[in-house]
Order: sequence, then C-alpha cells, then structure tokens
Amino acid sequence: MTQDELKRAAALAALDYIIDGTIVGVGTGSTVNHFIDGLATKRSRIRGAVSSSEASSARLTAHGIPVFDLNDIETLPVYVDGADEIDGGFCMIKGGGGALTREKIVAAVSERFVCICDASKRVTTLGRFPLPVEVIPMACAHVTRELSRLGGRPTLRENFVTDNGNLILDVHGLSITDPVMLEAEVNQIVGVVTNGLFASRGADVLLLAGAGGVERYERGLTSATPV
Repeated sequence: MTQDELKRAAALAALDYIIDGTIVGVGTGSTVNHFIDGLATKRSRIRGAVSSSEASSARLTAHGIPVFDLNDIETLPVYVDGADEIDGGFCMIKGGGGALTREKIVAAVSERFVCICDASKRVTTLGRFPLPVEVIPMACAHVTRELSRLGGRPTLRENFVTDNGNLILDVHGLSITDPVMLEAEVNQIVGVVTNGLFASRGADVLLLAGAGGVERYERGLTSATPV
C-alpha cells in the first residue's frame, strides 16, 4: 500500500468512533481529508462538525456537513486528527500544516481524541519532526533566541501565515524525553501562542495503519487490536 492508501485506511477506521446525533471534532491535514470524505457518507447521522482550520471547514462545507462555531459548543464527544509524530505514551507533535493552535483548542474541549496516522509516524522519542511553534509576529526574534537557549534550531516557516494571522517557527534538533515539561516551558516564552507538543492533552486512541492493516491502540492498554 502507498502512504496515501495507509492514511485513508486509518482515516476510515475512525468512522467507527463517531456517535450518531452528535457534533464531531475534525482536525487538519492530508489524513484528515480522507476522514472528512468518509464522514460525508454519514452526514445524515451527525449534527455537524467543529473544524480546526479554514481548509477543513471548506472541505466539510463542500460535502454538505454543517460547521459549528466552537464557542457555541460545550463539549465534543470525539475529536479526530492526525499527527506528525506520536510516541508510546500517546504524546504527539502536531502542526506540520500550521493549524496547531486551533487543533489544541478543539482537543481541549473533546472527551476523546482519536489519532489517525500511518506507521511511519510512530516514534520512540519525539523530535525527529521539527517542533512547530506559533508566535506573534513582533515577538519572532525574541522567541527564536529563547528556543535556541533550549537547545533547538528554530527556522521561520517561509511564506506562511496561520489562520490566526501569526507566524510559525519550526524547531529542529530536539530530542524530547519529557514532552509535558517541554510543552509547558515553550508555552511560557512571551510571544508564543502555543507549540505543537500535544502532551498534557495527548491522544486517547491511536489508529495506526501499516502493511498488515490498521491496528488500534488505546490509552492504558499495552496490546494492539486489529481493526
């Protein structure tokens, strides 16, 4: 199977977690695009969706799925999104598509986070994928210096502005052995909106697509269950 076929397999497996009559939290990215396309087959069974990006909102709307403002929603039973990396403790690096802040907000109000990705995203230690950090434009130089003091090599993501009107610094060269601590430390830097470590609120379910099919991992369980 190609990587795109693996992404699609993981995405479609997440449809089993959708609860009829509810609003679904939807993330951003190429894997999530497959999920949105699959969700369209169930649109008559759900109330609609809350989206983490303008791109996902547009795709949902094109499929006739109502998109709700998160401010009008108290809680979401399920949030489905991908990851750039995920470790054995269900901590993730996200934000390769630049939607990390809105993704983190939607995840925060969701009861269950279902992560969908192909097997290449599973790692022992986070940090091979550069850590995205969303920053207020006027603070970019200051944040760059502070991230360098933490041992990273920040580079500005060129020709990119987030849906919130901010910039992204991609931090290379990190070996993240304590994701919860680093997430909090980076967020304390003045001028940082948030960073792409999803550790204090990680995934609850991982649907991991590989050559043998899609395996399901749940927080607190050590063995994989084929889907």
